[in-house]
Amino acid sequence: MVFLEFERPLEKLYEQLEKVRQVEEDGVVDMKETIQELENRIRQTRKEIYSDLNGWQRVQLSRHPERPYSLFYIQQMCRKFVELHGDRYYGDDKAVVGGIGNLDGQTVVILGHQKGVSTKMRQYRNFGMANPEGYRKALRLMKMAERFGFPVITLIDTPGAYPGIEAEERGQAEAIARNLFEMAQLRVPIVCAVIGEGASGGAIGIGLGDHVMMLENTWYSVISPESCSSILWRSWDYKEQAAEALKLTAEDMLGFGIIDEIVKEPQGGAHGAPEEMAKSLKKQLKKAIAALQEKDVDTMIEERIEKYAAIGHVANRD
Repeated sequence: MVFLEFERPLEKLYEQLEKVRQVEEDGVVDMKETIQELENRIRQTRKEIYSDLNGWQRVQLSRHPERPYSLFYIQQMCRKFVELHGDRYYGDDKAVVGGIGNLDGQTVVILGHQKGVSTKMRQYRNFGMANPEGYRKALRLMKMAERFGFPVITLIDTPGAYPGIEAEERGQAEAIARNLFEMAQLRVPIVCAVIGEGASGGAIGIGLGDHVMMLENTWYSVISPESCSSILWRSWDYKEQAAEALKLTAEDMLGFGIIDEIVKEPQGGAHGAPEEMAKSLKKQLKKAIAALQEKDVDTMIEERIEKYAAIGHVANRD
């Protein structure tokens, strides 16, 4: 098990439990009561830790190395999934995955960021940081969905769009802007879910939708806490303060009207019970799609545009 910084009390209890269980297995002493007591303490400590998480702690949970990524959810939720590749302009971006899936009889186009589950795979997936061809691949799939009348599901989990010079040369900003322009008027339902990190234009590039949800321990912001800290304080040491100031949690986003729903995670985070998390996410996605399919297409698009036009406000400095 991988324990985060604020989970250290749990790590010590698990270490004690492992030692006691080893004694029990050796058959020298009956340790059943001690094991039961430690398990109760673990449950209570877990409840105390996760009952009041701050912004930085939720950021840490969203980056947990055992947290499920897009392909896991796609494989768990879809009876059948056919992955499609390439943007038909430059190449195939491994940081964005997508294709056609069967969601309990409903054909959907589902796509998302993919970070990779090991060091080698993370390098292969560019740590979930998409190049322009990734956003163009996503748009190609969404336009295909529109052609055949399939709802679109997007799974957001990225530290940001790739900032390399080659990405800029191939039109990173234009690719993201084009996606926003096209998604605003796409004539099929779009349901978006932030399953991990939702950073900057890299997230919104596939995040404009009719119904946007966030998993409980995720974040959504124009900038990461570390980058914000380095700009304001010239150091990453103030990342915790930056996380609080940015108001980037799911609760904050719901309060601002930027998202429509929070999907509760199993206690301890999605990585603790990934199959259970996939079932919960699937249930909410199906519910959102069903509600959107009942709407007239023109009405749906008008409401989508009005929704994003209403986000934010201009402060009166007088």
